[in-house]
Amino acid sequence: MAQLFPPYANTLFRVAILGVLLGAPGLGVAALVFVRSPYMTGAYNAKTQPIQFSHAHHVNGLGIDCRYCHTSAEEVAHSNVPPTKTCMNCHSQIWVGSTMLEPVRESFNTNKSIEWQRLHRLADFAYFNHSIHITKGIGCVSCHGQINHMQAVYQKGTLLMEWCLNCHRNPEDHLRPRDQITNFAWSADQYKDPEQPDKVWTQQELGNKLKAELNVRSLIECSTCHR
Repeated sequence: MAQLFPPYANTLFRVAILGVLLGAPGLGVAALVFVRSPYMTGAYNAKTQPIQFSHAHHVNGLGIDCRYCHTSAEEVAHSNVPPTKTCMNCHSQIWVGSTMLEPVRESFNTNKSIEWQRLHRLADFAYFNHSIHITKGIGCVSCHGQINHMQAVYQKGTLLMEWCLNCHRNPEDHLRPRDQITNFAWSADQYKDPEQPDKVWTQQELGNKLKAELNVRSLIECSTCHR
């Protein structure tokens, strides 16, 4: 009886089995990488805004504190986008004829808000309170990155649950004195303790100290964010 399969059929069959065994885990790894990619999370994606507002110029160049514009950051769950009047506090006096700022003047004159493109979009099923993080000593830079050097703002982190848990498990790695919340250049070795004026602090030492003083807990229960 004639042979039904060519001599290389066994080799092809072995390769096919190997491909299935390696392909399934490979697809799983690829899926895990994909869902964490900037394409899916929006991280590092600077959107085109109605006005290309430069945080690098206003924060790093002019030294304007975050809270001058984001006035409710310390008080409510959702930090505010500043109203046009905040822009006009300065720009009714400087750059009054700038073409780039025409949408700002129009917004102010017509009382119609500028439609900024939202960057940080946390999942609807996750609860986040902006004010409590500031109250507990988490600096702006921990979540927003070096926004003081961003010409166009982008989302620094993935905003995935694992990203939040990295901080919630070890909050001492991010804690700082509350009067240094908006200082992007601050580090633990700048801290001066009146009782130990010559001590040079590490982040771990200072973080543990502030963790006790500010009653910061490692909240990793599901109900902390999913309510």
